[in-house]
Amino acid sequence: MGGAGLLLLLLLLLLAGVGAGEAWRPPKGKCPLRCSCSKDSALCEGSPDLPESFSPLCCRCDSLVRTGVTQLKAGSFLRVPSLHLLLFTSNSFSVIEDDAFAGLSHLQYLFIEDNEIGSISKNALRGLRSLTHLSLANNHLETLPRYLFRGLETLIHVDLRGNPFQCDCRVLWLLQWIPTVNASVGTGACAGPTALAHMQLHHLDPKTFKCRAIELSWFQTIAESALGVEAFSYQGEPHIVLAQPFAGRCLILAWDYSLQRFRLEEELSAPSVVSCKPLVLGPRLFMLAARLWGGSQLWARPGPDLRLAPMQALAPRRLLRPNDAELLWLDGQPCFVVADASKAGSTTLLCRDGPGFYPRQSLHAWHRDTDAEALELDGRPHLLLASASQRPVLFHWFGGRFERRTDIPEAEDVYATHHFQAGGDVFLCLTRYIGDSMVMRWDGSMFRLLQQLPSRGAHVFQPLLIAKDQLAILGSDFAFSQVFRLEPDKGLLEPLQELGPPALVAPRAFAHLTMAGRRFLFAACFKGPTQIYQHHELDLSA
Repeated sequence: MGGAGLLLLLLLLLLAGVGAGEAWRPPKGKCPLRCSCSKDSALCEGSPDLPESFSPLCCRCDSLVRTGVTQLKAGSFLRVPSLHLLLFTSNSFSVIEDDAFAGLSHLQYLFIEDNEIGSISKNALRGLRSLTHLSLANNHLETLPRYLFRGLETLIHVDLRGNPFQCDCRVLWLLQWIPTVNASVGTGACAGPTALAHMQLHHLDPKTFKCRAIELSWFQTIAESALGVEAFSYQGEPHIVLAQPFAGRCLILAWDYSLQRFRLEEELSAPSVVSCKPLVLGPRLFMLAARLWGGSQLWARPGPDLRLAPMQALAPRRLLRPNDAELLWLDGQPCFVVADASKAGSTTLLCRDGPGFYPRQSLHAWHRDTDAEALELDGRPHLLLASASQRPVLFHWFGGRFERRTDIPEAEDVYATHHFQAGGDVFLCLTRYIGDSMVMRWDGSMFRLLQQLPSRGAHVFQPLLIAKDQLAILGSDFAFSQVFRLEPDKGLLEPLQELGPPALVAPRAFAHLTMAGRRFLFAACFKGPTQIYQHHELDLSA
């Protein structure tokens, strides 16, 4: 017999008055069939149901052994509120419902041992404000519901041993609760998963459990295809702008607080637009519309109560076939860099000079650049250009202009690049339409290959930091777009989920924003409508 059994036997003997000189007989009709009663206690063995005819004024201890009870329902002991000790052993019931022990405000000892219990409701112990000793030992419990012990402030001993606990995220709350409670807890060992079988629960480190998951679920569809999407904040309100070449416009969206959806706020006429790049300077809003034909333009809104209007034609003799545009800051001034994919063109850096933006430097002539990425390395501005004719080339800002620093080895046929920072390191996502897309890490002198991901038909491999999660989305023209998450322990991207339904049709860009405490992901698609997904956090330990 274990320590808990010896303690229980001693309590039963004391409460039953063993050794007293006078035997006690219960009032007629107050001791149920198949129960043996003494002055303060009752022992029921083989009873088909819970006894209901105890005297509510005298019984302080009840033991139920090998009964036919199949479950403990709410209010099972309302007729015996004076109980101080309650024992269940070798019974066949498997479920304990919410409020099963309601009304037992004086109960101090509750022993539910050697039964077939596989499930216990989270509010099953509610109201036991005097409980000091609890045992759920030797049952069939694989997990315990969170908050099971909430309100049991008087506990001094808990015994959970002998249960086949599955030591996954469902026991995390228990591991976190044990060090915070003023009670001794016997936890027992894990029955699974296989890697943790037979390990004592108190030897598990809660920090090793990965119990937070995320999910991206569809929220809204915006009609018309788009090549680009950008998030920006204006006058304290988040906005989104979509570059819609077939509709011939830059479409600005804002949040509709009454409908709880995104709505049209303003649109700019921009036929054959490939990129709409916003710039906010105090109350002024600028929008660069890079266009394949008809010349690129800069639009401006002088104040919040006005509408955007054309302000300037941008370098009409230089911007021949724009494919991408980026915003960057150089020497305290805003600049745009426009990657040009024409055979005889060159990427152009336009910086603010007076009221407008004018060419500051031509870069990478004759290389048909498809993408520009502005980033900071070693505390200095850098620019990475991807082209159809050579490996990506890295430039650094030196002496008031960009100078070639290095290229990226083993990176042929790269269509686009995007960078992100994590753990003090700078990473680079390189998109390849044919072949594997790549993840690289800056080592202080160049980018080194870290990871390769199959990506047939990819035009975008874009990192996004959403809440605490560093994600990267690999779009595909031929298959589902894949969402990856950076695992800090490994330093690698791990698959998270596929985007859809609805499936993305030729995705080209992604952006995210937070609105009204909710996080949204926008996916611009070249051959289908823009899809909006909502980011949800899931607690797997709940």
